[in-house]
Amino acid sequence: MAQLYFKYGTMNSGKSFEIIKVAHNYEEQGKPVLIFTPVIDTRNGTDKVGTRAGFTRPAIPVYEDTNLYDAVKAQLDESGRYYCVLVDEAQWLNKRHIIELTRIVDELDVPVMAFGLKNDFQNQLFEGSYNLLVYADKIEEIKTICWYCDRKATMVIRFKDGIPVNEGEQIQVGGNEDYKPVCRRCYNEAFKRK
Repeated sequence: MAQLYFKYGTMNSGKSFEIIKVAHNYEEQGKPVLIFTPVIDTRNGTDKVGTRAGFTRPAIPVYEDTNLYDAVKAQLDESGRYYCVLVDEAQWLNKRHIIELTRIVDELDVPVMAFGLKNDFQNQLFEGSYNLLVYADKIEEIKTICWYCDRKATMVIRFKDGIPVNEGEQIQVGGNEDYKPVCRRCYNEAFKRK
């Protein structure tokens, strides 16, 4: 029975690497997968999933008006069976996209693994993450350590010109120069010093 998985973690927890690994494991057994990524993530181009380690995989770009259910159904009608749908940066999906993911699981019987951040730099849930927490059958944390100490990272600090900031637009695509994964204590300490 297919299920919807939400696998979340902070920046640098290896979410995109995990997608590439899962895709490889399926395909090594001759089981094709579909990979999606929001078009807003341009770090590796709009049609690729990429890791900080330099690994990339082709992906189908997701636009605001993309219907994920229709996209997967069309691929199934054209090519036959897919064994899994993988979604990178799922926090940037909207509620309608998440409902479409549930339909892929429930109506097409294809497992979906959505990977993304849970909370933003202000510790607010992203729309996609909120709805995945509501609708996912299984929720798993991908762990990493704090940039500054040895505790588990659960938050992220955004930087501007090397200074921690906690104001601004929720979505700002960036890498290690813009964001650091941190524990709650180091997050709070960063803003006490300001």
